[in-house]
Amino acid sequence: MDKVVHFEIPTDDVARASQFYRSIFGWDLQDMSGQGMDYTIVMTVPVDDQQLPTERGAINGGMMKRSDDTPSPVITIEVASIDDAIKRIEGGGSVVHPRQEIPGMGAFAYFKDSEGNTMGLWESAR
Repeated sequence: MDKVVHFEIPTDDVARASQFYRSIFGWDLQDMSGQGMDYTIVMTVPVDDQQLPTERGAINGGMMKRSDDTPSPVITIEVASIDDAIKRIEGGGSVVHPRQEIPGMGAFAYFKDSEGNTMGLWESAR
């Protein structure tokens, strides 16, 4: 069974949203723009050496600028193979953003489910 491992919150104003979530929930937000990524890492719980949440059942996430592909929050599901998952998805859904590698970490893709929701796929690097 594939599990939910990540969430993403699209924003119109990343600084404003970061301040909101930091002040309301105490989340640790790390702006990655200085590392060439237009992305903010959202830590809801601490992580171990492999960047996995240290609390059972907890997930961490991210924030990015809202786009046509990601107009609302995205739930990301870890799969063994994005390519295999996309083949299954195309039977009733569609690909929004094809597989994209994140060096040293894995790969992600976005898809629309049968109800029109944008969801994410994650494949860990082996």
